[in-house]
Amino acid sequence: MMIANKIALIIAIIGTLNWGLVGLFDFDLVAFISGGPATIMARIIYVLVAIAGIWCISMLFHPNDEIAESHA
Repeated sequence: MMIANKIALIIAIIGTLNWGLVGLFDFDLVAFISGGPATIMARIIYVLVAIAGIWCISMLFHPNDEIAESHA
């Protein structure tokens, strides 16, 4: 797996965990860490998570044998 794919997947997983916290406990970890949901740092993190999610969508269209070869 390409390093970019791994980074995107890790960032997307972190984003989903944050949304899980929001859904279950009404607690936004990104906003808590960065000082609020409207701060520049929080907005940068939200944009990075969105870009990672879009990158992960592209992984859906890779043939399985291509992913297996890069994994070995």
